[in-house]
Amino acid sequence: MADPIFIHPQALVESSEIGAGTRVWAFAHVMPGARIGKGCNIGDHSFVESGAVIGDDVTIKNGVSVWDGVEIGDRVFVGPNVAFTNDTRPRSKVYHATAERTRILEGASIGANATILAGITIGRFAMIGAGAVVTKDVQDFEIVTGCPARHAGWVNRAGEKVESQPSD
Repeated sequence: MADPIFIHPQALVESSEIGAGTRVWAFAHVMPGARIGKGCNIGDHSFVESGAVIGDDVTIKNGVSVWDGVEIGDRVFVGPNVAFTNDTRPRSKVYHATAERTRILEGASIGANATILAGITIGRFAMIGAGAVVTKDVQDFEIVTGCPARHAGWVNRAGEKVESQPSD
């Protein structure tokens, strides 16, 4: 028997595409057409827009909005109040045919209050420092910090700092 989905009574979940064992906490809103994988944890006051895709075993802490065009891979950690964007040329009442695609690949970790600009790819097992403003792609296993985010080293799959980029 599959693990049940838990939806807090104060959450609004309009999508039917929620994987087994996923938990959605109070005041979170998951719109119709959003896809959330198995074993995820969606924190309080989070928002998942139609068209967003979240893989398996993803942790999204409180206060995160995952917009259309954002794809989050398996086992990604998204810290509190991370800001994703999906439009590099925003204007009020100007709507584009498709959202820009932002990809967070398997195992990456994004620290609290980081900002991820639209169209960025964050590589596998990369680590984004708290408060970083990511304006360009991040390589697999790379650590980036600061505003704008710059290279600060390498990590292995366990998140431990290493001297050079792991081959896998």
